[in-house]
Amino acid sequence: MKAKIFSVIATLGVFCLSFETARAQTNFNYNSGSLNVNIPDQNPVGVSSSTTVSGVAGYISSVQVTLNITGGFNGDLYAYLMGPQGSIAVLLNRVGLTAANSSGYGDAGFDVTLSDGSPNIHNYQSFTYNLSGGQLTGTWAPDGRNISPLSSGGLFDSASTSAGLGVFNNLIPNGAWTLFISDLSGGSSSTLVSWGMTIVTVPEPQTWAMAISGAGLLFALRRRSAR
Repeated sequence: MKAKIFSVIATLGVFCLSFETARAQTNFNYNSGSLNVNIPDQNPVGVSSSTTVSGVAGYISSVQVTLNITGGFNGDLYAYLMGPQGSIAVLLNRVGLTAANSSGYGDAGFDVTLSDGSPNIHNYQSFTYNLSGGQLTGTWAPDGRNISPLSSGGLFDSASTSAGLGVFNNLIPNGAWTLFISDLSGGSSSTLVSWGMTIVTVPEPQTWAMAISGAGLLFALRRRSAR
């Protein structure tokens, strides 16, 4: 009987925590609007665009980014998103650059959503992909390769992809967010048309829900000590 009571309490605690988290999720959406900023060709100084998030409660559970870039040569581009605490997600890092391809992919632009868990954008030509007016479309995981964009192709083959958008999880969203893009090889230039992001936050677990889970744990400990 005691085992059944403990099971009910523990299950109720997990349910309450899950329900509270789902119920209290907050979405913050940002869209830069039309920027149409030229990304200087073969210039590591690049361009940046920033926005300030304020008044958003809770802690980040996920971030998605949209990029609209036209023209140029996709394999030339390096882009990252920096959050308020200085964490950096590498969005693009010379896509297509490998030991076997020293130039990267030659398509002209991106109109994409970047979201962890999707196929990695660095190797998008290895998957089924679509181009619209030369731009890559669809939903892709950010590149995540936190190495110098001037590295050899072989290093890209073996580099970790851990610098994805998950680097922002569990952080506070409020503060300055900065998108940076540069073009690191000559030939043609790209244009940053617009960008955006969606931040999903969740609160800390509510006290009453934690108390229920705590009660289940206390019951288990007392039951063990009574043996």
